[in-house]
Amino acid sequence: MTDFMNRRAVMKWAAALPVLGSIAAESAWSTVTRTGQANIYTRLGVRPFINARGTWTYLSGSLEIPEVRAAKQEAARHFVDIFELQRAAGKRLAELSGAESGMVTSGAAGAIASATAACMAGADPAKIWQLPDTTGLKNEVIMFGGRSAFDSAARLAGAKLVVTHTPDELQAAINGNTAMIYTTILGDRLQQAIAIAKNAKVPLLLDDAAGIPPIDNLRLYPKMGLDLFCFSGGKGLGGPQCSGLLLGRKDLIDAALANTSPWEGAVCRAMKVGKEEVMGCLAAVEAWAKLDLEALNREWNLKVKKIAAIVETVPGVTTTVTVPKNGNRYPTLTVVWDEQKWNFSVADCDRQLREGTPRIEVLTNSNPSLVSAVSRHHDSKTPRENKLQIISLTMQPAEELIVGRRLREILNTARKQAKA
Repeated sequence: MTDFMNRRAVMKWAAALPVLGSIAAESAWSTVTRTGQANIYTRLGVRPFINARGTWTYLSGSLEIPEVRAAKQEAARHFVDIFELQRAAGKRLAELSGAESGMVTSGAAGAIASATAACMAGADPAKIWQLPDTTGLKNEVIMFGGRSAFDSAARLAGAKLVVTHTPDELQAAINGNTAMIYTTILGDRLQQAIAIAKNAKVPLLLDDAAGIPPIDNLRLYPKMGLDLFCFSGGKGLGGPQCSGLLLGRKDLIDAALANTSPWEGAVCRAMKVGKEEVMGCLAAVEAWAKLDLEALNREWNLKVKKIAAIVETVPGVTTTVTVPKNGNRYPTLTVVWDEQKWNFSVADCDRQLREGTPRIEVLTNSNPSLVSAVSRHHDSKTPRENKLQIISLTMQPAEELIVGRRLREILNTARKQAKA
């Protein structure tokens, strides 16, 4: 057994040698270049970091792709009529997606609010001015699949939430006061919900904020017959951080536009998007239509495999690579060790990565941006196992080597201290 373990350790080191060689070659590339050098943020006392956690809003989402930055710079040099711009962008989004129309929103949450207002008030100016007072209006939004931390986007427009979990509950909840059905559920259950909504003639909104990539979802949902669907613009799409997309039936998109900025007196006036966000988000969609997702997946997969090769040189550390199915569909590395035996938890490791130089953010169960009341609401459910995971999408070139090296140092130190 000892010989077997020794051979296994040698094999792990052999697998890691090319990567460790890359680290040595990168030694001239100081981490200060990216995370310590004086810049617009450090001058304010804010620490930039290596993002191995993914596209979280509180961590500023994703970095804009070059096409987006170029479009925003060009857009910033001209004045335009925002009403005219949104109509033109909606027409182009329809061409790209196969939906009847679309609009750029202030994130996926802004899309939810605009869609909710549209389904309650329509395009009637008197009803638009009345919101969020829903007296005399259909005002119930059925949450198919349960509540989420984002349902406040529907409630702020004046909606009353009706929570359902099964297709039977959904069917039973629909009545003359139902304005809209909201869901994040995908797959067969989504197909069931669409059929129920169509039969009841009630609009259904799919919130798939993290649904791009793949860009194919942009064209899939109109084919499925969805009335409305939305994505985040500032996450996997690589568009402006404060942008989103709402697409679907033209009558509902027209109504959503009528309830949203720049209309003065509309309930969603506060959810402003500028010409730069509109053109930047549109540029992101057009760019993704040409990108090779398979090539990107190979690149993302290689990054996490490099980290895996480095950290597995620490005896007792194992890793797996998976791709989530329901959102944030990027190669994800899970790093495991015996937390009890080492007296060193995922939270301990997460803290050391964050407090070190450079600061490194990884994915764990912690969510510093979750309102505590929401957290208490979900505490009644069985808590998820806390795991340390690394998302490849948001790491910049060569950062995977820094993450692997730093994680290896931390875990190796913890293992040695446990044996002392």
